[in-house]
Amino acid sequence: MNTPVTLDRRQGPYGEVVLRRRDEVFEIIANGTFLMDTSDGRSERLLVDAAMGALPEPARTGASVLIGGLGVGFSLAHAAADPRWSRIAVVEREDAIIDWHRGGPLAAISGRALADERTVILHTDLVTYLETAADRYDALCLDIDNGPDWTVTEDNESLYGARGLASCAAHLNPGGVLAVWSARPSGDFEESLRNAGFSGVRTEEVPVARGVPDVVHLGIRPA
Repeated sequence: MNTPVTLDRRQGPYGEVVLRRRDEVFEIIANGTFLMDTSDGRSERLLVDAAMGALPEPARTGASVLIGGLGVGFSLAHAAADPRWSRIAVVEREDAIIDWHRGGPLAAISGRALADERTVILHTDLVTYLETAADRYDALCLDIDNGPDWTVTEDNESLYGARGLASCAAHLNPGGVLAVWSARPSGDFEESLRNAGFSGVRTEEVPVARGVPDVVHLGIRPA
């Protein structure tokens, strides 16, 4: 593969974010840590599909979803392609990432979804939003780190502990689903979900070309 070309580099309140292109693939780097790229997208789509699949059958039509992290836009685009989602909110704290989607290089992935009347972008920090907002959803699909054990910033660590999971549960309707993307399985996080009162805790895997599979951790707020 060719040497990556830096398309944009910005310093913000949470550190540095960089958009690179390597051949035809776009990459997002945060604070020197690779976050995601546009080479595949299967696990980001699974994040949304697994949440929908875990909802009770009657709740799947007209369901609402909060996507934590706009990223390269795969999760948003996939949710918007499913008419069963009646409301799609995306929390993104980085100005740069929002700009890359609104008329920038990533608009080809997310442009149609951003124009969808069901979609709203919430420009705020996810942890802050969960601690302060009163909105409720049928599903939370969270993908702001490389996983519970590998966060982009220290501030995000609280999301995966007792306090953060309590906040997640408070934003779910009874029977709602919490889905968390991770670059590797975490038995400790599964235990944390159970200790926080989530039921039906399980992990779904997406094989990758090399190394351990990407996973989606799932838990259900009891009805």
